Amino acid sequence: MNGLPQHRPGRRAIVIILAAVLLANFYLFGWNRRNDLWTAPAHLQISLPDSSSKESPTIAGYNETGSKPEEPEAHFSAPLSLEDRQAAFLRNLYTQIEEHAPPCPPPNIPGSVDGIGFDAVNAMPRPSLIINTDELQGPMQKAHDGFVAAIKTLRDRPYNNGTRGIISSAGGEYMPTFMASLRMLRRTGCKLPVEVFVTDWHEYEPYICEVALPALGAKCKVLGEILDLIHDRNDEAIKVEHFQIKSFAMLLSSFESFLWMDADCFPLHDPEILLDSDPFSSRGLVAWPDFWANTASALYFNISRQPELPMTARQSTESGIMLISKRNHFLTLLLATYYNYYGPDYYWPLLDQGSYGQGDKDTFVQAAGALGADVYTVSEPVVAVERNYDDWGTNQFSAMAQADPMLDYNLTSQSKWRVKNPSIAKAPRIFFLHASNPKFNAATDLLEKTQRYDGEPNRLWNRPEEVIRRFGYDVEKPYWKEATTVTCTLEHVFSSWQNITGLCEGMQHFWNETLSDPNANVLHFTDDEPAHDMPIEEPQPTDDSGDWGVP
Repeated sequence: MNGLPQHRPGRRAIVIILAAVLLANFYLFGWNRRNDLWTAPAHLQISLPDSSSKESPTIAGYNETGSKPEEPEAHFSAPLSLEDRQAAFLRNLYTQIEEHAPPCPPPNIPGSVDGIGFDAVNAMPRPSLIINTDELQGPMQKAHDGFVAAIKTLRDRPYNNGTRGIISSAGGEYMPTFMASLRMLRRTGCKLPVEVFVTDWHEYEPYICEVALPALGAKCKVLGEILDLIHDRNDEAIKVEHFQIKSFAMLLSSFESFLWMDADCFPLHDPEILLDSDPFSSRGLVAWPDFWANTASALYFNISRQPELPMTARQSTESGIMLISKRNHFLTLLLATYYNYYGPDYYWPLLDQGSYGQGDKDTFVQAAGALGADVYTVSEPVVAVERNYDDWGTNQFSAMAQADPMLDYNLTSQSKWRVKNPSIAKAPRIFFLHASNPKFNAATDLLEKTQRYDGEPNRLWNRPEEVIRRFGYDVEKPYWKEATTVTCTLEHVFSSWQNITGLCEGMQHFWNETLSDPNANVLHFTDDEPAHDMPIEEPQPTDDSGDWGVP
């Protein structure tokens, strides 16, 4: 020892060394700080394609395979779009649908049950017309069991969480009717977004879909474009028609919770409140009744392993209007899609046995029952809205009127069932109209059906008085106004109206002859009318929306 103190690296020296190392790294590699977020070095930054592009993201300095010579392979993936998720999901779903096809002949039904009126009080035997039950039950039950088990393994839910809106389908001659219904929806003050499905690109009308509908907060979706993604180019595309469209459109809508309305249906009041209230809040699926009894065969209940319902339990379903939450009833939609895919040959005959309106109408509620899912079926009977045809009491059917589900739920929650005893409570207000006969399309038989026996024009919705009093206001007059606006603005635009003339003139003539005179056809639209006739205040459109800039 030379007596000098022995020095070890002190804390200060260590700090200086570490600082030097960090500075060297910053100098060599650099770093950016923007909005307190780190940005990767340029050689690792992801370049995202334009939103309309089908290309995958690429990484600067890498080739299309994502590899760089003599360097480790890098993998980056952007989140899949909703459309890509839907296509991937549908491929899996379609595989299960095909793998669990009914391996037997279709039901053999000689004849049909026609229309059996619903009776909630007097029991009756469930009709049974299928004569080849023995060769159907085992194979169809096995296929049904397999499909239900398979869909429970599908994990993705391809919709936008937390969204809500309105869905419909229209195309061809249904599009003019839908436009009038959409304007009636907006007249209530409803601002929910709307998605309207057309079957394929042949039904896609550029001006309607790209100008007229967006002006009213709606957009077109082409069902066939998404379904085509399921198959390779050499495969045969899925063919979806008529009553099969609805379940596929529901699945492929972006909304989590939605109101379905057929093209010829519209609300009398803002329907958004229904999505925030019982029964929808607690059940997640609300359906409305048809005029007829539920005529599902006992064989269907055996196939789906459900207890057979008594005929007094509920009516058949009128599926022109439905409220559905995918969060609660996604599997219900999948099973309903299976029923409708095999509907024409198998499940529609099983569920209706040839009853009036056979099609998709009962597939949704019955699918929920097969899965043990809770639903609410409005008990208040649907009522017919009619037109007076002559001076001797002859009326003709025009539309179906459906009750407010919130008021119906309030009554049934108190065990007050008007369907069993109409005098137990006041009838709920009318909330929806299904204007089916005629549909409000000026190119069809609309104006013809306004004529009385003597050829004079008349209102379509003026009987029975006890029904139109439940409207709350004169609904027909604004509907004609909206239908006339659609006709006169878009007369030369709709593809189904090409080479047809005089439509606007005919609509305006009916308006002037029948509805323009405030003293003509005085009707009462509430139960508490004043002693003297006063105009009823009706919902007004939030904006004109009639000026679509049509050349």
